[in-house]
Amino acid sequence: MDRKAEARWEGDLRGGRGTIKLGSGAFEGNYSFGTRFEGAPGTNPEELLGAAHAGCFSMALSLFLSNAGHPPSKIETAATVHLNKVGEGFSITGIDLSTRGQVPGISAVDFQRMAEDAKANCIVSRALSVPITLTATLEGAG
Repeated sequence: MDRKAEARWEGDLRGGRGTIKLGSGAFEGNYSFGTRFEGAPGTNPEELLGAAHAGCFSMALSLFLSNAGHPPSKIETAATVHLNKVGEGFSITGIDLSTRGQVPGISAVDFQRMAEDAKANCIVSRALSVPITLTATLEGAG
């Protein structure tokens, strides 16, 4: 099962602009230097990563709770992706997940334990350290 997304960028880093589009067609948004580093309106790769992580974590936690006999009524998760200047460039230096759940019949200790398991084992958490391959093709080279 493959999932796809596309990005298009035109121009230099500071003056350029681009679009990010999900393969499903569920989202397409504009991004730029301003949306990524200066808080301008639009999206950026880091908030999309945060949305993916929050969604994946919530589903994983629901699975773990349900498998333990405590299906949740509701799970809400927020992700804060920290993009900071490191040396000469920028890096994602961490992701904070904050979750709230309505789960009948479970103790706070067990909820916390399952949340920690979901943090470590959700697909996006595990993906953040996978190998990445690249195919690069130069068009119009002469």
